[in-house]
Amino acid sequence: MTDLVTIRNAVISDFAAVIELDLVGDPAEKPDYWRSIFDRYVTAGRKGRIFLVAEQAGKVIGFIVGEVRAWEFGSAPCGWVFALSVSPHTRELGVGQLMLTEMCRRLKKAGVATVRTMVDRENKLTLSFFRSQGLRTGRYVELEKPLDEI
Repeated sequence: MTDLVTIRNAVISDFAAVIELDLVGDPAEKPDYWRSIFDRYVTAGRKGRIFLVAEQAGKVIGFIVGEVRAWEFGSAPCGWVFALSVSPHTRELGVGQLMLTEMCRRLKKAGVATVRTMVDRENKLTLSFFRSQGLRTGRYVELEKPLDEI
């Protein structure tokens, strides 16, 4: 069934579908958040910024967003995937894998040799997906501090 899935660049008309597929966070904040992402990744279309959607039978069933980042904390340029979602109705059909493969292909073409992401350790579904695609713990460690302690 995945041979009927098309991976393409996101366009402005995908906005509502992306919001619907975004299953994380406060629904009231999503339109503003995604509007800013669409402005930077779809409308402006700068080099090194990639926003893809998976489409099946004319319906958007998934999306992935990433970019090339360089020299953060001494890291050589690398690709970052910071958003990924697949419709619960089409999971386990390889849609996420198709999108990640295309993202990695484009990031490699942009000149990077590594792709990174961050996943909440409690999000077993997403963590399992990325591990199944060959992503492993990297050399950098995320550190955080709640600011309510200040």
